[in-house]
Amino acid sequence: MRNFSFRRLAFMLLIALLVWCSSSGTCHARRGKHWRQSRAASASLSKKKSKSHSSGSHHHGGSKSKSKAPLPPKQDITPPPPEKKGSESFNVLDFGAKGDGETDDTKSPQAFQAAWASACKVEASTIMIPSDYIFLVGPISFSGPYCEANIVFQLDGTIIAPTNAKAWGSGLLWWIEITKLRGITIQGSGVIDGKGSVWWQDSPYNDPFDDEAKLIIPFNNTAQENQPIPINSKQGSKMPSIKPTALRFYGSFNVTVTGITIQNSPQCHLKFDNCMGVSIYDMNVSSPGDSVNTDGIHLQNSKDVLIHTTNLACGDDCVSIQTGCSNVYIHNVKCGPGHGISIGGLGRDGTKACVSNITVRDISMHNTMNGVRIKTWQGGSGSVQGVLFSNIQVSEVELPIVIDQFYCDKQKCKNQTSAVALSGITYEKIRGTYTVKPVHFACSDSLPCMDVTLTGIQLTPLQERYHMYDPFCWQTFGELTTPTVPPIGCLQIGKPSSNRIQSDHDSC
Repeated sequence: MRNFSFRRLAFMLLIALLVWCSSSGTCHARRGKHWRQSRAASASLSKKKSKSHSSGSHHHGGSKSKSKAPLPPKQDITPPPPEKKGSESFNVLDFGAKGDGETDDTKSPQAFQAAWASACKVEASTIMIPSDYIFLVGPISFSGPYCEANIVFQLDGTIIAPTNAKAWGSGLLWWIEITKLRGITIQGSGVIDGKGSVWWQDSPYNDPFDDEAKLIIPFNNTAQENQPIPINSKQGSKMPSIKPTALRFYGSFNVTVTGITIQNSPQCHLKFDNCMGVSIYDMNVSSPGDSVNTDGIHLQNSKDVLIHTTNLACGDDCVSIQTGCSNVYIHNVKCGPGHGISIGGLGRDGTKACVSNITVRDISMHNTMNGVRIKTWQGGSGSVQGVLFSNIQVSEVELPIVIDQFYCDKQKCKNQTSAVALSGITYEKIRGTYTVKPVHFACSDSLPCMDVTLTGIQLTPLQERYHMYDPFCWQTFGELTTPTVPPIGCLQIGKPSSNRIQSDHDSC
């Protein structure tokens, strides 16, 4: 009985042990199932993350780490553009300028120089020259090349030149000069007044004269009436014989002049020398028609020039295009009084001149000496080619169309055989009234003008006080594509029989 009880107890312990072992195995199995699920989920997420990232992304030990939600794909985030530098203004009044028209604002204090020194350091800065003030400014230069780009002169007041001869020393070539800058702009509603009358009257007899004046003979046969009487300057002494240009740009890129008026310059009003990318529009030049050598806009060694929507009234060429100019486009300009729009004079003193790709169109000229003109000196070299004069309306113009290769602005010039070569000159739709001669073509004996084309020329005489003449041509070859008024029978059709090959003498 006792033996039976022991066996029974042992059997029950064995059953309990089996039950416990079975329970323990199930727990481990469950844990294993959950682990496998976790590993599978982690592997799945790892695969998704791997797909969502670039091929350069790698994941290691996925079975040993907790699963994580996949990161969003990387995006190329472009940083915002930097804020535009500048927008800082420098008012000349804040630097001590008086603006009373009497105090020289370029002397003690040097207000304009100080404002420039500050603006020069800040890109896209603005120098303010406020309205309702008159600033007396002596000869001054605003110079680079170490200034920042895109500086603006906001000219709304008036700048006047000194009339004291002492302010100019022995004479200067410019009054206001801007050199070696990038992106320079002069804009506003203000005025630059050169006070030129004391210069024009002081030394009229020393100035060169326009050689086309020899073609203009009044009925009384006197070439010039009422010579100006020299007067003294404000301080009782004569002004220097060297006359300054009012505003000159030299060696600058991307230059803009707009809105302002330049008036009464002692000599040229606005000059560009060795500049590239010039834009001139919505501005005015104003001087009397008898002010000597007061060109409106003078271009030299400058490229990519645009002039439009501008009024030019002066005592010499409204626009003068000199050697080294190319890609010049002039349109919608009013010219008069003045001497018209001219290329040249070129080749003076045996120099080489190169001018190409010039377009002058949609121009109105009233009461000017010349209309559209090319003038060169004997003895020069180089070439003028690719010129278009189109849709030019002339009213009471003495000589609407001129080529003069015998130009001489003094009493006598030496005859020479070499000349600047002219070719590819087109005149179309030149219409209106003339008072002396409709066409004057005087080309070189040794180097005739070639490829001169005339289309739609309609010029009618208007008798005033001058002797009138028929069209004149000398050594000029080209074609008439339409009948002209008046007939221009002097133009020789085709090319000269002794057409020579272009040489180094006239190549550019």
